[in-house]
Amino acid sequence: VQLQASGGGLVQAGGSLRLSCAASGSIFSINAVGWYRQAPGKQRELVATIRSGGSTNYADSVKGRFSISRGNAKNTVYLQMNSLKPEDTAVYYCNADISSDIRGDYWGQGTQVTVSS
Repeated sequence: VQLQASGGGLVQAGGSLRLSCAASGSIFSINAVGWYRQAPGKQRELVATIRSGGSTNYADSVKGRFSISRGNAKNTVYLQMNSLKPEDTAVYYCNADISSDIRGDYWGQGTQVTVSS
């Protein structure tokens, strides 16, 4: 099982980006997906999660601006980020609880998001 994160880039404050997290491999089910971020000198923090039933949770700092959703493409989750702020600058990682031959916790590679003021 592999996770591929993409969609990062450089954007001005107030702009938008959409991150994608695509899972591939022998997957029976995806139980939950989370987006995390880590800014320089800071600990990794949870940004948003979505569970198989569709329930979502967000960090207080992104509520009302970010939206996590499942895509029409199988095994893909998106993080729509609107009204971006310089403090959103970080490397963003996706994480998934996946049932395959065994149930495991998987991480994608990071994607850099930079918001200029």
